[in-house]
Amino acid sequence: MSVLSQLPLISALCAAVLGFAVLARRRSAVDWAFAAGMLALAFEAICVARAAVSGLSVWDMLEWQQWSLAAASAVPGTWLLFSLCYARGNAREFLARWRWLVGSAFVIPIGLALLFREQLVVSVKIGGIGTSPLFVVGWSGIALNVLILASAILILTNLERTFRASVGTMRWRIKFMLLAVGLILVVRVFTASQALLFRGTYLSFEYLNAGAVVVAAALALRSLFRAGKIDLDVYPSQAVLQGSVTILLAGVYLLIVGLSAKAVVIWGGSDEFVRASLLVLVSLVLLVALLQSDRLRMRLGRFVSRHFQRPLYDYRMVWRKFTEGTASQVDQSGLCRSLVKMAADVFQCLSVALWIVDDSNELLALAASTFLSEAKGRDLALSRAEAGEVMTYFLKHPEPVDIETNRDHFAVLLRRAHPCEFPRKENRVCLPMIAQGQVIALMVLGDRVGGVPFSTQDFDMLKCVGDHATANLLNVQLAQQLLQAKEMEAFQAMAAFFVHDLKNAASTLSLMLKNMPVHFDDPAFREDALRGASKSVAHINHVIGRLSVLRHELKIRPAMSDFNEVVAEAVVGLDSEPGFSIVREMSELPKVTLDREQIGKVITNLVLNAKEAMSGAGEVRISTGQENGWIVLKVRDNGCGMDPDFIQRSLFRPFQTTKKNGLGIGMFQSKMIVEVHGGRIAVESQPGAGTTFQVFLPAKTKAE
Repeated sequence: MSVLSQLPLISALCAAVLGFAVLARRRSAVDWAFAAGMLALAFEAICVARAAVSGLSVWDMLEWQQWSLAAASAVPGTWLLFSLCYARGNAREFLARWRWLVGSAFVIPIGLALLFREQLVVSVKIGGIGTSPLFVVGWSGIALNVLILASAILILTNLERTFRASVGTMRWRIKFMLLAVGLILVVRVFTASQALLFRGTYLSFEYLNAGAVVVAAALALRSLFRAGKIDLDVYPSQAVLQGSVTILLAGVYLLIVGLSAKAVVIWGGSDEFVRASLLVLVSLVLLVALLQSDRLRMRLGRFVSRHFQRPLYDYRMVWRKFTEGTASQVDQSGLCRSLVKMAADVFQCLSVALWIVDDSNELLALAASTFLSEAKGRDLALSRAEAGEVMTYFLKHPEPVDIETNRDHFAVLLRRAHPCEFPRKENRVCLPMIAQGQVIALMVLGDRVGGVPFSTQDFDMLKCVGDHATANLLNVQLAQQLLQAKEMEAFQAMAAFFVHDLKNAASTLSLMLKNMPVHFDDPAFREDALRGASKSVAHINHVIGRLSVLRHELKIRPAMSDFNEVVAEAVVGLDSEPGFSIVREMSELPKVTLDREQIGKVITNLVLNAKEAMSGAGEVRISTGQENGWIVLKVRDNGCGMDPDFIQRSLFRPFQTTKKNGLGIGMFQSKMIVEVHGGRIAVESQPGAGTTFQVFLPAKTKAE
């Protein structure tokens, strides 16, 4: 038995051991996804090994290969889930956004493979590439390979996104795991594309898949020993990938393979075509691997600097990079992650941490890091006294400082808070960010690629970067303070709405109490008083129940209603005080769609305002009608009136009032309610001649 024929069994053993080992250590979502993917690959390899047994009948080979493809149907779902969870601190956001796609990646391929398993592989042809048999795929096999090919490219773009978002030691920790999973999927791209071109898959391609799993298992094991765990914290952007290297390379590869396949059809030579396709794929993978090497990129930069007499840094390029990277960041956490990532890239440092001074200006908290988790940052954080000592030093010496060679106590504290991943390459500096005479943040950089010491040019660039980052941090902090102030203002405005509602309810109860000694013996009054008190108490309880949603926008619950009934209900009990009367002039109206409670508030508020304008004595006329497609409510009083300047500048603005005990919120709230219904409020008034309010509501509105 040849070594090649043993490769699937070795692959199955490696994948199964690695999958169970990950589950034995920890069981998070990413662990389950990784273990499920590896166990599916192990089952696939076992089926391939059974199909390759010598002396097996054609039908047995066919059945085992069908089960092999059925096992491969788990590849899209498991590895897509892994790519969305692995090394992502904001994995929940991506899972919520991609939940339907992830579900489809599980259900469609697996359902296709299980329901139409007999159409996965329909026949076996001996020969082709050497002595390797060709398993001819049916329509479901073709569809499954299309899904595997598309999902593999999508998963690779996700892994690329994670790699791009990682920097420093975080990239160093996850690199081998990404290479491991990427290798499995890159080979899948090759084998799936070949299966689609040949309308079948050769057994030798299955050996290639198995070999990729063996190498990937070794890389994954190396990553686990390096990182210690699978779940790490990287925060990729939610934006759609633009300029993805994965998509570009996949397009180039499929284009070359497609042209080569056309040439094979014309001139023949299928064996050479397969070798050429594999060579193109391997070349592209090696090119990407070389370009992603931090050490190689650093050496290329130094070669250009040395031989073309350029300065170490292109200040215009660095400035543009920082400007573009920070311009779109509107919150402090996102800005800090962006600053850390760019600093690590510019200065070729694997370990970068940004410590933000808290609101009390007494403590330093970890805001972002390329190598420290939030929990580790809390453990390494300086005490109040230690943070004060460090900030005092930098207020006196506001320049970047090498804390590796400095023997002062503040440097000892910073070294303790910033442990090195590579003890033999200790080379740490601290950049203070100072604004308005206060330290607002400290950035510590270490573990430089190659152990290269920081030069004078590095310190000059650090100072430039620090000034830029400080300005951005200060702007974001000021913007957050402004946002908080606006939120508080909005909260106070909404709270005032409820206070105003309670004040109206209290006014209704107060009128009843004033008239109770005079009319208590009247049964009709008692009945009316009980009804009014019950209505006011119910309204107060409703207002209290809505206090938990103060910050939500105003919402209405429209229903078909008789507008005249709404008006009548709103003014019940408001005219019971001697000397004050309400004259109703109701016209016949069609039913309209509105929120009875909210419109009732508007009517109550207009009547109470009119009453207060007349000092509690006078006549208010309420009329309803229909004009040009509008339902019109008019509330007229013969009170003191308002001057035009107040109407124009203050009437409908919050907290503007002429009443001694008023809140200045009633008309603002009423205007909001009417406008939400699609209507408007108009007012006519003259000082000393009374006021007329007109409320216009659409006569025909669509129920929501």
